Formats: sequence, C-alpha cells, structure tokens
Amino acid sequence: MTRLVEVKHETNYTLIQMDDGKANALGFDMLEQLTAALDEAERSAKVLVVCGRPGKFSAGFDLGVMSKGGEGMHSLLSSGARLAQRLLNFPAPVVLAVSGHALAMGALLLLSADYRIGVHGTYKIGLNEVAIGLAMPWFGVELARARLANRHLTAAVDLAHIYDAPGAVEAGYLDEAVSEEDLLSQAFAMAEQLSALDMEAYKLTKSRVHEHLNTALEKAFAREFGGARQ
Repeated sequence: MTRLVEVKHETNYTLIQMDDGKANALGFDMLEQLTAALDEAERSAKVLVVCGRPGKFSAGFDLGVMSKGGEGMHSLLSSGARLAQRLLNFPAPVVLAVSGHALAMGALLLLSADYRIGVHGTYKIGLNEVAIGLAMPWFGVELARARLANRHLTAAVDLAHIYDAPGAVEAGYLDEAVSEEDLLSQAFAMAEQLSALDMEAYKLTKSRVHEHLNTALEKAFAREFGGARQ
C-alpha cells in the first residue's frame, strides 16, 4: 500500500501529515492510514496536529467511490463519519493546519477539530456537496449546525457556498488565517501552548461540551446507516 500518511512525534505534540501527491482525497486507503495514525497519536497522549500537503488539505471523499453509489459509497461514508467523531472526541486537543483547499468531507474535518488555522490565498473551503449532486449526510448536518455560525448555516450547507480564508473564519470553519509560510510554525506554537493544559481536565470538559452534539451524531448515524456503522 502506498504511504499516504506520516506520523512524527515531537516533545509536546504529535504531527500527522496527509499527502497523496494530489488532492488528499479520503478514499479507503487514506482513511485506513489515518485511523492507524490516530491510534498511534492517541497512545502518545499528546496534543495532535494534522496537516495536508501544500495547497491541499483535503478535497473530501474519493468521488470515484461516491459516484458509484451502493455498498462502497455507504462504507466510505461510514468510515468518514467515524473519523469525524473520533477527531471530535480525541482525548487531547486537535489542531488542524489547513494547508489549502478543504472541501466536502475535508471541510467536515475542520468542524471536528478544536483549533483550525488556514492560509490566505485563492484556496476554497466549504461544503460543496449540493453543488456536485450529493445530499449532505445527516452527520454532516449536525456538525455544521453545531460548529458553523448560525447566520451562515443556510448559505454554507443548503446553498454550498464556498469561502476564502477570511470568510471561513467568519463562518466558523477556521479560527484564524495566516500566510502560507507561517502556517506550520503557528500550528506548532498553538500545540505547544495547548500542551500546558491539564489533559484529564481537558478530556472531561470536552466530553461535557460535546455531549449534546455526540447525542445528535448518534441519532444521525442511526438515520444514515440504519443503526449500525461499519
């Protein structure tokens, strides 16, 4: 299997980098390797930083699978849902270095993390499912409802509005945007800052903050996947 995900351990954080040499599409291999990387990162019990490749964070699900429908699409969607919920509930803070375009499921990953740093430029961020002929999955609706600014919800989800970095900050996809050359240094600085938190207190508080969202997600999973994710 081609190596798509790299893991690097630093003193106070673990770095996961996605790089398929293209758009960082979330296909079965990418999701499998991300899951293994998260297993490794969780064992380290450190702050997690996730980044993409220059210009591309993630273009979302592999459209070659999604366009065929059927069991393959269902399985890929289920795996993506598991990944989003795992990031949402990761036991240490999750910082995303959003290195470029983040669309569809790629944008949903932004809604699953604690702190999101994007880059200025012509990069596109948003939930473009409706524009490409896909209904927003129920779990995506719940993530968007919880994490996006309410006044942007209709434009972002129903109307598939795509944002640049400043717009993505306003809408709630990002917490801040910096220059490309400052992205990783800013993400690492934030990880260092967050590493000073008491992780047991953080984990308990995070579970309380996300309690209602997790309940909504479980209902969404039942609705989407017939009560059992794969």
